[in-house]
Amino acid sequence: MKYVVTGATGHLGRQVVAQLMQLTAPTTITLGVHTPAKAADLAALGMAVQPLDYQDPTSVRAVLTGADVAIYIPSKSHTSFSRVQEFENVVTAAEAARVGHFLVMGFIADQATNPFDLSAFYGYVPRRLAETDLSYTILRNALYADPLVPYLSELIARGNVIYPMGDASLSFISLAESAAAFAKVAVTPQLWTQPSYTLTQERSYTMPALARVLSQVAQAPIGYAPVTLQQFADLYNEGNEGHMLASMYAGGAQGLLATVTADFRRIMGRPAQSLPDFLTAQLAAGDNGAKH
Repeated sequence: MKYVVTGATGHLGRQVVAQLMQLTAPTTITLGVHTPAKAADLAALGMAVQPLDYQDPTSVRAVLTGADVAIYIPSKSHTSFSRVQEFENVVTAAEAARVGHFLVMGFIADQATNPFDLSAFYGYVPRRLAETDLSYTILRNALYADPLVPYLSELIARGNVIYPMGDASLSFISLAESAAAFAKVAVTPQLWTQPSYTLTQERSYTMPALARVLSQVAQAPIGYAPVTLQQFADLYNEGNEGHMLASMYAGGAQGLLATVTADFRRIMGRPAQSLPDFLTAQLAAGDNGAKH
């Protein structure tokens, strides 16, 4: 078998590769990466590393050629338009390369009425794949729980969770458990019969409930005092991400980020780690990562 992972040096990509190595030999794995030097450590383990530019159809097809299973992880572009262009290149290349099975990262904010800046892209993905002759599976992630860990120090200082969510709730999954599910589906053809899975923990959290969890794990008082969407966008506009982040929570306030399923359990044979247990373990390990 030949397994191809695109975006393999990103936050999710590296964890997918680590999980895949537990299930198949490194020599069966090919990595498509924008900067091959960043994958030198993985190449040293026996994986093939190829340059990949999502905007260059020739390079995409070269990476996907011969793939029995290809795992596509999108770029971090902030607009649906640019991601759709990227996805068109990848889908066209996957069809031309006759990829055996195509795994695609999705996100729960893909509803037709969702104001999230990238909802059009995530909504486009299943419809576009349905047009093709590809064998495919979409793995829709809930919100990553990981950014809550480095965000805790700011929340402790503020004394409050400030997400503009009203009474709505959020659903989470960790990067590591998302990656484990990707790897398990990649090597398990019996799981390919379902076109889409949604990866979540066993429950969602209203903001007061989230604040209670964060207070418990941080051993500090944290309440809930939401800011406005505009205030949130202004506060977290590093890298011009403010509007995108605020738009995500605008969808969340409509209840569109609250999905909870048993799909992770179906794939892995066990429930996803609970949010309190995940946060406690990460804090004990001294984890660092991106905020919000």
